[in-house]
Amino acid sequence: VQLQASGGGLVQAGGSLRLSCAASGRTFSNYAMGWFRQAPGKEREFVAAILWSRGTSWYAGSVKGRFAISRDNAKNMVYLQMNSLKPEDTAVYYCAVDALPYRRGVIEYNEYHYWGQGTQVTVSS
Repeated sequence: VQLQASGGGLVQAGGSLRLSCAASGRTFSNYAMGWFRQAPGKEREFVAAILWSRGTSWYAGSVKGRFAISRDNAKNMVYLQMNSLKPEDTAVYYCAVDALPYRRGVIEYNEYHYWGQGTQVTVSS
């Protein structure tokens, strides 16, 4: 199983980026797929996750209303649309897949089993 994250880059505060994560090796239709981020010197933190559709998605308070997660099971992809970016959003962003199926609301990184390599997001002020 491989997860390949892409779409990071350098953007000014207030700008937008869309991250993509492609999963290969198996399908994860009934598994939550999520995004985490890690800034230098900080612990990895939960950003957002989705089980089936936006009706079954959940977010960290710091990004709620600015970020939107979605997925395309036919393509085995998960996306993170990031709007109104702030300098404090600067981090390496990782996509991940829940270790168990059908779970909602999981935010602990050690509950996620498969991880992508990360993509750097830098927001300048």
